[in-house]
Amino acid sequence: MSLLPLLAACGTASDSADGGTASAGGGKTAAGSSGQLDVPADASADIKEDYLIQNALASCMKKQGFLYTPVVPVDPADSWTTGGADYELTRKYRQKYGFGIYADIVYPDDPQARGGAVSLDDVADTANGEYVASLSAAQKAAYDKAMGVPGREAKATGVLPAGCHRSATEEVYGSASTREIGARTTARDKANGQALNGDPKLVALAQSYASCLRGHGIPVTTTQPTDIHEMVKLQALRAAPLGADSGDLNADGTPAETIGKDEALPLLTRDVRLATQDLECGREFRAAYFPKFFKAPTSGGGGAG
Repeated sequence: MSLLPLLAACGTASDSADGGTASAGGGKTAAGSSGQLDVPADASADIKEDYLIQNALASCMKKQGFLYTPVVPVDPADSWTTGGADYELTRKYRQKYGFGIYADIVYPDDPQARGGAVSLDDVADTANGEYVASLSAAQKAAYDKAMGVPGREAKATGVLPAGCHRSATEEVYGSASTREIGARTTARDKANGQALNGDPKLVALAQSYASCLRGHGIPVTTTQPTDIHEMVKLQALRAAPLGADSGDLNADGTPAETIGKDEALPLLTRDVRLATQDLECGREFRAAYFPKFFKAPTSGGGGAG
C-alpha cells in the first residue's frame, strides 16, 4: 500500500467541504449497516490493507463522535480494463481513441476519450464531503483534530500526529513509522517486479511481443515484462507535439496553446493504428501478464535490469 491513498482518504475538513456524496466509476462508498466494508477474500495484500485502514478510520471517528464513510479502495484491475487487461474492451477503446492522447481534442464532449479510473483521493472527498460541509467551523476544526491529518512535520519525521489516522495505521501496520511502512511497500513492490521480470513464460512472451513490434517498424526499448506492455504508449506520449495535452507548458513556463481538432485528426488516426498494432502484438503476452500482475502488483521495473 502506498501512503498517498491513506493521506487522501483521511483528508481534512477544509479539503472535503466542497465535495458531494455520490461516487463514480470504480470508487464505491457503500458500507454495511455496521458502517464497515467487507474485505474481499481474493483481494491482494495491498488492497486488503487499504480496506482495513478505511474500516479502522470509520470506527475511530465514530468513537470521537464523527461520521466517516469508509471508501472502497480502487482495485488496480479497474484502471487497466481498457489498458490491455481486457482484450475486447481495450480493442474497442483503441479502435476509436487510440492511446487517448488526441481523443479528447477530437471528441471534446466524450467522457471516455481520456479513459482512466477514479482515484481514491477523489472518492474519499466525494464520500464525506456533504457531511463535512454541514459542520460548523468549530466542528470542522474538531473533526480535523480527531482525524489527525499529517502535516509537514509528520511527513519529514515519519511520525504521525495523535488521531484516527495514526491509530488506524498502527492497527493495521503496528507501530511502524510512515517511513518504515513506505520502505516496506517499496521492498514488496520491487520483489513483485523481480518475480514478474524473472518469470520464464512472461520473458518468452515479451520477446515474441517485441519481435512483432519490430516487424511493424515500431522501436523496442525494453523487453522487461513490467515495462513492455506500456512501452509503445509512453513512446507515443513523448512524441506528441506541444499542445496535445491541456497541461503542456512552453519553455518559459506559460501554458501552451492546445492544438486544434483539424490538426489532431490525422494524429489520432496514426495513434489508433499504432495502438491497435501494439494491442495485437501483445495480446498473448498481456493475457498471461495481467493475472499475475494483479496478484502481485508493482509500479514497474522491478530492479531486474
